[in-house]
Amino acid sequence: MTLDPSPDLAEVNQLLTPTFGDVEPALTSLHARLARDAQLLHTLDVAYRVVDSPVGKLLLAATDRGIVRVAFERENHTDILQVLANTISPRILEAPARLDNAARQLDEYFSGTRKEFDLVLDFRLSRGFRLNVLQHLPRIAYGETESYAEVARAAGSPNAVRAVGSACATNPLPVIVPCHRVVKSDGSFGGYLGGSEAKRALLMLEAA
Repeated sequence: MTLDPSPDLAEVNQLLTPTFGDVEPALTSLHARLARDAQLLHTLDVAYRVVDSPVGKLLLAATDRGIVRVAFERENHTDILQVLANTISPRILEAPARLDNAARQLDEYFSGTRKEFDLVLDFRLSRGFRLNVLQHLPRIAYGETESYAEVARAAGSPNAVRAVGSACATNPLPVIVPCHRVVKSDGSFGGYLGGSEAKRALLMLEAA
């Protein structure tokens, strides 16, 4: 009796090694299950996802209290996640479903169909006067601006103009908490965490 020749090593590897197309859905499914189980078991303290926008990729992060961070790509998302792990909890995982509502509202905002965000926010990364400033910012109407001096007065410290600038520069929730609506007294833009072009784009969007 004649035996069939054994397959060569390349053929064996091809049989034993799954193709990339087989692996990717499996990894995606595993990741989704991990995120779901972590949430059900209350072992997920910070969920995050990355969304595309006209001002670049935005990192969105949320705790059980609400949206805690929005970060521009230029801030380095890896660094931001490390900071969140250090300051809030190391139990952090990419879990897009928890941020579906935030992602949808941002899409509506950038498409010009939403003028106010209806999201629960977690302000734990801001304190004191900076928190006072951030809580005032959503009161600046869509399409309007206020000067740093006007915001200082509204936040209860008329002389704290530089502190307003610092609060805006360290705003952990840009776009949603609209520090881009704060400009210099002469009407020039001033600084912005996402860069001057991003600030210009947001103001032009709202002025359209």
